[in-house]
Amino acid sequence: MIYNDLNKIKSLISKGEGIDIEFKVSKNSLNKNVFETVCAFLNRHGGDLFLGVDDDGNIIGVNNAEKIITEFNNLANNPQKLFPTFYFYPEIIKIEDKSIVHIFVPESSQVHRSAGKIYDRNSDGDFDITNNNQLVSALFIRKQTTYSENKIFPYAGMSDLREDLINKVRRLAKYEAGENHPWLMMSNEEILQSTRLYQKDLQTGKEGLTLAAILLFGKDETILSALPHHRTDALLRRQNTDRYDDRDDIRTNLIDSYQRLMAFVEKHLPDPFYLENDKRISIRNKLFREAVANCLIHREYIDRFPAKMIIEKDRVVFENANRSHGNGKIDPLHFSPYPKNPNIARIFKEIGFADELGSGVRNMYKYYHAYSKQQPELIEGDIFKMIIHTELITPQATEQATEQDAEQAAGLDERTIRILKFCKTPKSREEIQKFIGIKHREYFRKNILNPLINSNLLKLTIPDKPSSPKQKYYSVINLKE
Repeated sequence: MIYNDLNKIKSLISKGEGIDIEFKVSKNSLNKNVFETVCAFLNRHGGDLFLGVDDDGNIIGVNNAEKIITEFNNLANNPQKLFPTFYFYPEIIKIEDKSIVHIFVPESSQVHRSAGKIYDRNSDGDFDITNNNQLVSALFIRKQTTYSENKIFPYAGMSDLREDLINKVRRLAKYEAGENHPWLMMSNEEILQSTRLYQKDLQTGKEGLTLAAILLFGKDETILSALPHHRTDALLRRQNTDRYDDRDDIRTNLIDSYQRLMAFVEKHLPDPFYLENDKRISIRNKLFREAVANCLIHREYIDRFPAKMIIEKDRVVFENANRSHGNGKIDPLHFSPYPKNPNIARIFKEIGFADELGSGVRNMYKYYHAYSKQQPELIEGDIFKMIIHTELITPQATEQATEQDAEQAAGLDERTIRILKFCKTPKSREEIQKFIGIKHREYFRKNILNPLINSNLLKLTIPDKPSSPKQKYYSVINLKE
């Protein structure tokens, strides 16, 4: 969960430690038992981990937040420290001139170990259940019944999967991460085992390929045998709103499903000109990549409701069956990302089809302003619905906005105009502060920089990481020299 609301963070800390909140001092480096807590949160119901806070809730701060985050991420990807490994999205929070690190740990579909031991969570903290067969069995049963992607098909074998799809995933992972990706050194069977697509039920003794493995890599006949109702419907409804103008009835694996949905988007939706760091990118693909991936990753597959992507005159509607964790519209700034099918999500992330848990929605809101005049709508319920409005910002509208911005500039004070002209190219906080001759950093940030950002006069080059040391700011108003 990413919190931009400082009051929300303070409210959580004020509650004190409990079943879903944990404090660690980690002043100069991570506490040795940090990953015992991470493991316990993953195995139980998730929670919020704060680094730089003592047991009594006092803000101690960490000396080098970026270093702490790097250390944490490296260990989270080390199977000797956490197995199976997991992806997190730590954030730096400033409180009382001190930096703390907040890490939201979601509930996982898998049973995790830290340094070879299984930890669970209760109100008193983390406890080792490795040698308690009853508690371990109950944990495996809870995970198995919670996530339908883990359903085991003991009579399905490698011959029921498409080897070419596994090789395709290898190539995509290599393209995404480089020559050192571990999948390049693994056999097909080892990839399935390492990604929990091949499992063993400790209660029944059943072992074999999971539903996730079949959905990702299965032959079409295998998928329809395991899940006869599996379907994703892509529809174009602009002229014939009762039926459709164009359709792709998709009943195949999730890798090909993703690419066919994206091809349907590219066929029927425009791609306005957009520059990012002086390089043109496809704003359409940036936006719909997240929506299409969400539709496939977070679907409740045992539900017979067919997933749909419907392109209408002025909007695109996605619908899919959902294991709901709430009801109503989602606020992108204050929401808990729940992993509906984490094993499927991991494959999609490794091959570049999706981002880390929760960051996909943030990216969608990052780019929507360049595509549409209205924000996307995300509605949680038994049927999850996502609406992306496609009333494009046309070149004429952009020119009009630029003229209005120039008119508004006439009402700005002289110092603000100097800053905006200076930031025609991105500048760091230190550069702007030096340019206008203000030495006090906090005064500058509170009374000058933040008001310009909040007024949308300055934009961040790294909007999803506002505390990044590489952050720079640029003007969105065209002013004559």
